Amino acid sequence: MFAWFFQFAPAIAVLPFVSFLLALVAGRWLPRKGALAGILATGGSLLLSLGVLAAVVSGHTHEQTLYTFVDAQETFSLTFGILLDQLSAAMLVIVSLIAFLVHVFSLGYMNAEGEPGLPRYYAGLGLFSASMLAFVFADNLLMAFVFFELVGLCSWLLIGHWFRDPAPASAAKKAFLVTRFGDYFFLVGVVAVLVTFGTAQFAGADGFPALAAEAIDAGESFFGLSAEAWVSVIGLLVLGGVIGKSAQFPLHTWLPDAMQGPTPVSALIHAATMVAAGVYLVARMYGFYLLSPTVLGIIAFVGGFTALFAATMGVVKNELKQVLAYSTISQYGYMMLALGAGSYVAAFFHLTTHAIFKALLFLGAGAVIVAMHHDEDMWLMGGLREHMRVTYLTFLAGSLALAGIFPFAGFWSKDEVLFDTLVVGLEQPLLLVAYLMALAAVFVTAFYTIRMVLLTFHGDPRTDVAESPHAVGLSIKAPLVVLGVLAVVAGAINLVPVEKLTGLRVSFLSSFLGSDRGLLTHNAHYVDLRTEYAGYETGAIVSEPVTVLLGVALGFGLAIAGAVAAFLLYRDADPVRHTERLGSIHTLLVHNYYQDEYQVWLAEGLSLRTARAADTFDQGVIDGAVNATSSVSLLSGDRIRRVQTGVVTNYAALVVLGLLALLVGFALYGGWF
Repeated sequence: MFAWFFQFAPAIAVLPFVSFLLALVAGRWLPRKGALAGILATGGSLLLSLGVLAAVVSGHTHEQTLYTFVDAQETFSLTFGILLDQLSAAMLVIVSLIAFLVHVFSLGYMNAEGEPGLPRYYAGLGLFSASMLAFVFADNLLMAFVFFELVGLCSWLLIGHWFRDPAPASAAKKAFLVTRFGDYFFLVGVVAVLVTFGTAQFAGADGFPALAAEAIDAGESFFGLSAEAWVSVIGLLVLGGVIGKSAQFPLHTWLPDAMQGPTPVSALIHAATMVAAGVYLVARMYGFYLLSPTVLGIIAFVGGFTALFAATMGVVKNELKQVLAYSTISQYGYMMLALGAGSYVAAFFHLTTHAIFKALLFLGAGAVIVAMHHDEDMWLMGGLREHMRVTYLTFLAGSLALAGIFPFAGFWSKDEVLFDTLVVGLEQPLLLVAYLMALAAVFVTAFYTIRMVLLTFHGDPRTDVAESPHAVGLSIKAPLVVLGVLAVVAGAINLVPVEKLTGLRVSFLSSFLGSDRGLLTHNAHYVDLRTEYAGYETGAIVSEPVTVLLGVALGFGLAIAGAVAAFLLYRDADPVRHTERLGSIHTLLVHNYYQDEYQVWLAEGLSLRTARAADTFDQGVIDGAVNATSSVSLLSGDRIRRVQTGVVTNYAALVVLGLLALLVGFALYGGWF
């Protein structure tokens, strides 16, 4: 019934691209400087994405090659195409929904505030949305890489929107350079896939995940390594790009600086586009990553460490968007942890709920920033709930979802991540360590989240601006209400603990994503990591209600403890800066563990000095040897060139002198005398 939507699927990305062209070429003459074109385009993409999702839910999938630009049948072919299955269909809805709401919100945040460069801004949003949507339905790794890079380019353009100010310009360059460092490894991984398997296709028996599985089963070797080891190498190379884009340790430092861009851009980057791209790529290649438990273990550990590492820094931040930035890094750590533990569904579930509540929180922060005349320091706020009821209630819903408080959406997805990791961690020490770090991060997350709410909205106003904040319009409030409702109810799509305890079929997302394992990996070698990788029968443990209740109690109990601790410390009308009492620990956290300083030292103290030493060696030794070899005697080169005066009489005199010299030579050595 809905399969006819597939023929219009390319328009999902084409529509925002058209809005990009319109804003770029004619934005100054368009209504609202290109905003309406962007709203219509992303609204159309959302409707088409919902149609594609309905088609996939009804049991259809679609794969189509759009363009072939290299067809070397003996080696490899390079194509652009679309792959619409459960994963991509669901992700298209998430991306297009957030992009649509960000465009609507921008009317109140950018247009109403009279910001400069609006056509350029909406052109960037359009290209950003188009690139991410095309990345989502890409049917091969090369196409995914191309749009992965376009997403990075757009983030550079949008973070640096106010490029005349030094801070946004510097933040944009930093985001571009740090993510490019990771993308270099991704590019090498793409080349390795093409050279090894002759294809970059994700799907089908001829896709590289299926070919890799066959190579491992056949005991093949590549470049002196076993097939499994070579798959691990490729997986790690691609993971470099993932760590950069999804801001995982140690390539996370660009993301807090990216807050220098407009707040709607921050919402789009953090919720559904650039940062989500890395996690989505691992999910898209999951059949390939399942072939290397070693790489999965690394992914899980990096995710668990990042979840706790970033959360600790969020505790001491004073600017609203900075707190949210570190929470983004931490929450994507949870998704990576789930992927590494083999919980593909839990990772995507948390990606979905996080997109909702993090977009809500950033847009809510934008509303507060407008009300505070663009001041972001939470210590200058207070008492805003009395003046901003809609913003307060929706922001509170997003905060409770972020903190993992029942029954908000984040509770269900974070609980599933933690529980599934615990199940595998019982047999895998590395994953158990990652689980314990993520569990500790639950307490810290709840603490800094409730601290943020109390400092911003509760207590007495601490400045004149907070006493009479600027009013916000409908274009700002409407997206907040939509996302606020979703932050409350979105967890209902996958009530895993309820299903495990009662037997009721309420895990809809699990059924949807897991209904056809062949679509997940596109080969017959799918393994349930929680069974074979862990080395025991998972069902015997998961089915026990005590285990389920224990997992829920641990996560929820720590979330409540963190929330209560923050409430007790910051509930006063005039709260105290308690974190400053931490002394040297506070200094360490304020300076972000000196990660920026460390990276500057790597760039300037190590890399630059090494480059200068190499340059000195190159010029003094290599070039010196070449110059010495190419130099000639005093009778040639520069000295001889001076003789070439262009005066004919000089040339005649030289000819005569030459003849006389020859005659003298013959006379002396020829016996003439």
